[in-house]
Amino acid sequence: MGETSSVENEFDDWFIESLKIYNNIHEYQLEHPTRVIEWTSEKTICVAGYSSDKNEILELLLPLKLFTDDNQGLCAERDFKVVHGGFSDGSIHCLKHIPGTRCVVTNDGFNSNLQVWDLGGDDCDVIKRTGVLQLKSASSDKGVKIAPGLTGGPCVLHGSQISDIQLTELTSGKPLYSMGKDIPDLLSSLQFVSGSVFLACACNGDLYVGDTRNPAGLQNNPAGGRKGVHWCMGVKTDLSSSDPSSCSVARLSSACQVVVSDLRDLRAPLCQAQLHVQRKTTSDDFMKVTWAPALDNCLAVSGFDGMVQIYDTASWRPELMEFQPLFIHRGHMMSDDQFDTSSAVVTTHVWHPSRPRTVLSAAVDGSVHVWDWVDKATASC
Repeated sequence: MGETSSVENEFDDWFIESLKIYNNIHEYQLEHPTRVIEWTSEKTICVAGYSSDKNEILELLLPLKLFTDDNQGLCAERDFKVVHGGFSDGSIHCLKHIPGTRCVVTNDGFNSNLQVWDLGGDDCDVIKRTGVLQLKSASSDKGVKIAPGLTGGPCVLHGSQISDIQLTELTSGKPLYSMGKDIPDLLSSLQFVSGSVFLACACNGDLYVGDTRNPAGLQNNPAGGRKGVHWCMGVKTDLSSSDPSSCSVARLSSACQVVVSDLRDLRAPLCQAQLHVQRKTTSDDFMKVTWAPALDNCLAVSGFDGMVQIYDTASWRPELMEFQPLFIHRGHMMSDDQFDTSSAVVTTHVWHPSRPRTVLSAAVDGSVHVWDWVDKATASC
């Protein structure tokens, strides 16, 4: 009886606090949890399940109340709307939208094949698979990472390890670029920083800079990190700039450290931090670090527990020190009046492309949240 009362008190405390720290928070419940949230427009996202059975792939319209000027406070009603939907016979571990199209590309995390999907349009609400790219990979059982091309016709950069990174045209399946170097390091993250320049982060923390115009021009930047530590990266780019070196790179380790650098010198950190995180899972599958696209110096971290933590890197230094988060989203630990800090784990999160403090996140229980947090300093972080 006393334990139940304690849980209820925890939930009540969080509910009251949420009225002060959120401008908006909306919740949605999926049939199966997702580890992918991909923007298809400023108001729509694509999600897909990763269970071993048949999974839904859905395009969701965000709650329209989110885009009003009113301060709504806590709003837990299920007012996301399914606008297009379909089914995948397998799990979906990676999903990327091709800019300027109604097309997404997926991978199941267990082989190197890429599935191409049509999201449908005004005359059709069904998401259909339109093709499969049969690709070879030395580590196909690990799945592949995908980065959509930013210029030219629809294409994707993909790979499971550094040596098999390839740019493939979607319509024909024709390879437009291949690495051509025997580097067996497993790939954790892949992203274009300009129309032709891309960054690849290996699981050991090494960063590689490549250019699809120059297959022989790959640059390796060793991380010099500890053995056995898993790394991923998040990149903040200014696509309006012709200089790729203007981008910032944050590498997140399974030891809960973040190292920030840029393309001018990837070997020397601009700043770094030991995060205030207590891991609740031994898996590295959900680790994620992302930069806020519409805020300076802010990044979000998730995948260690049931929280999304936001940090302001402006005060970070080149020396490794522990820093406290600027904001913590604990909403995924609150479900049906239960406070669960042990089993709740966030599977992914994304920032809204233009709304400065709006973030979407998902967790292993199938919950999807969109939340707009309050800056207590009432100033840009």
